Amino acid sequence: MPESRASMGSPAFTSASDPSMHSVRYVHTISGAGRLLPSSSRWNSIELDFNLFPHSNTGFDSLPSRFSKSVDFNLTITDKKYFKRFAYISATVLIIIPLLVLLIHFLPHKNHHHGSSKNLTLALNRALAFFDAQKSGPFPKNSSVIFRGDSGLQDGKTTNTNADLVGGFYDSGNNIKFSFPSAYTITLLSWTVIEYHQKYAAIGELDHVKDIIKEGSDYLLKLFIPPNTTSDHTLLYSQVGSTGNETINDINCWQRPEDMNYPRPVSVCDSTASDLAGEIMAALSAASMVLKEDKDYLGKLIKAAEKLYELATKEGPDHKQGMYTMNDDCGGQARQFYNSSGYKDELVWGGTWLFFATGNFTYLEFATNNFTSAEKEELSVEKGIFYWNNKLTASAVILNNYLLEF
Repeated sequence: MPESRASMGSPAFTSASDPSMHSVRYVHTISGAGRLLPSSSRWNSIELDFNLFPHSNTGFDSLPSRFSKSVDFNLTITDKKYFKRFAYISATVLIIIPLLVLLIHFLPHKNHHHGSSKNLTLALNRALAFFDAQKSGPFPKNSSVIFRGDSGLQDGKTTNTNADLVGGFYDSGNNIKFSFPSAYTITLLSWTVIEYHQKYAAIGELDHVKDIIKEGSDYLLKLFIPPNTTSDHTLLYSQVGSTGNETINDINCWQRPEDMNYPRPVSVCDSTASDLAGEIMAALSAASMVLKEDKDYLGKLIKAAEKLYELATKEGPDHKQGMYTMNDDCGGQARQFYNSSGYKDELVWGGTWLFFATGNFTYLEFATNNFTSAEKEELSVEKGIFYWNNKLTASAVILNNYLLEF
């Protein structure tokens, strides 16, 4: 208060009889602000008078400090309305700034699409590891999938067949090996490497994906037995394992493939399974473009693909084209899982990939000449959709890119 201002800058009042009067403590203050600054000695001090409070009518306000110089800044508030507004704004800013800093610090940061993404690399590695885990046959000793081992080593050896069908990949939720979606998968994986091989190499996954494609291609070559000196029939194996009415089969017996000890029947087709032939043709052709460093293997893939094309596209009274699932012995069991609704899109798909693999315009001519008829066969609910049962959209993309280059 103003009345105490002079005394607060002076020695504390004591009585004459007070023995402590010779031990005086001084208190310095900012005038009018009521802030006490204790002192045990006679410091030099600056008394600041902001004139924020009304002055007393007494004469103490005009008395100078006995032990200090007084500097009067004469800061006067002329409009309390603006002062209050300034105070509120200042307080608000002081509160908001720390809150913003805390929010920026604790909120999750989004990944910016600049440079390589470690998360994308991890996702791709895990996606490829899925194929590693689905491998059938002798299991690689250096695989990162440590819970798997050799399995299906007797595939193809049944009472009705004596073929080597060891290898390939199991279906996603069981131990069956379906040829139609497996061939489609190898085609797609090969396409990704053709388009993005530099990206694969940059993240160290190029050799990994090539190994998977090689594994699948080796198995696809086993699925096709062309006519030879001992038989004039074409053989296509569409399935290993059973979904039928057996007491124990690959659907109702959920176990590790390493522990399978029940019969695994084989489904057999001929060249009338045009869709299956077209998809295997496409897979072998696309894989040949990925694995082209091995000239001998490249030649083997192209030779099989061209032979398949010859058998699947020939016309005559002794040859009938159709879907593999229309024949009970060929795709009767696969019908409920991977039913095919047409075959012309697979033949166009296979011819397109065979053209790119060989540069032979005969295959390009076949693909373009039969594209319209394949469109007529396409289901209305599948138009514009690309998946294992409909290849037209992807064929159009590939052919369009080729035509744009010329």
